[in-house]
Amino acid sequence: MVDSMDIGASCGALAKDSAVFVAGHRGMVGSAVVRRLKNRGFADIVISGRDELNLLDQRAVASFFQARKIDAVVLAAARVGGIHANATFPAEFIYQNLMVEANVIHQAFRSGVKDLLFLGSSCIYPRECPQPIQESYLMTGPLEPTNAPYALAKISGIEMCWAYNRQYGVRYRCVMPTNLYGENDNFDLPTSHVLPAMIRKFYLAKLAQCGDWDAVKRDQVRFGAIPKNFLSSLAAIARFSGHSVPAEFESLIDDARPEVVLWGSGTPRREFLHVDDLAEACLFVLAMPGGADRTESFIFNVGVGKDLSIVELAECIQKIVGYHGPVSWDPSMPDGTPRKLLDVSRLAARGWTASIPLVRGIEATCQWYLKQLD
Repeated sequence: MVDSMDIGASCGALAKDSAVFVAGHRGMVGSAVVRRLKNRGFADIVISGRDELNLLDQRAVASFFQARKIDAVVLAAARVGGIHANATFPAEFIYQNLMVEANVIHQAFRSGVKDLLFLGSSCIYPRECPQPIQESYLMTGPLEPTNAPYALAKISGIEMCWAYNRQYGVRYRCVMPTNLYGENDNFDLPTSHVLPAMIRKFYLAKLAQCGDWDAVKRDQVRFGAIPKNFLSSLAAIARFSGHSVPAEFESLIDDARPEVVLWGSGTPRREFLHVDDLAEACLFVLAMPGGADRTESFIFNVGVGKDLSIVELAECIQKIVGYHGPVSWDPSMPDGTPRKLLDVSRLAARGWTASIPLVRGIEATCQWYLKQLD
């Protein structure tokens, strides 16, 4: 966990004895919110895993809210993934996200919950947005095709919050985080986002350079199978570095080059927010005093306000991990939106800004990653 600003004195309308339900508490965002709530002295944190509560089941969600008094909700549960996952499972991304948000938002209202925070995403904005992206740009142009089903589901959740606000006078607010990373991130290469995928690829390449195949196997057990094409690259890196290659990997080398291959051209620009900063922002927005009767007051971008190219990100992570070897880019793979930088002035005007620098956040994430392999 990375220390960031203390909002202990900024709990606003959210009392410390409030019962706060964190939906999706095992995910990267939800677990960070739970950690922050505990650190701020909230004792009544309501959590329920998938084995206990299926958020896709309308009756189960209704029964859950009826069974106890809940004062506030943080809706962090979602089906998420990178470009490859969105392209492979578009039906699951739109269906599951629509069902979860509809069930939780509606049943929260029915049980009398006045304060709810919905986690959206910066991908809700049009592909060709002016930069930096303001909240008012929502639905002003076509979406990025590679994640349109997911984005449309999230836009529906935002509209649902706004509908309940203006019809019933509740305070259902929405935060639109930029690209996230940190503790409990998804490092499964076929489904992960760009930053955790780079951390894992560079770390595995470093292990191959050292000939540490036992560590490579431990990594597979903890973070998921390594795709065959990348295993081929690892075997080639090991041989190029003067190390033997286990028999089960020998046949994979073929014509593989001893290098780390990254997706796309590397030219798109992105900003990255540590999940602990997002957790602070979530509590800050959830606790804001006042109503949510105007569009301007219920949607907030959450980011750091500056970006870098994917090439620059790769160079930063490569240096932190300590992989010394060639890197190439595969332009046949999609880049996604050319640039995605959020205008974070609306939330800054309310008194909150991010505080975790990118290098320090990546270093902390790498440390957490390595601890999982001990």
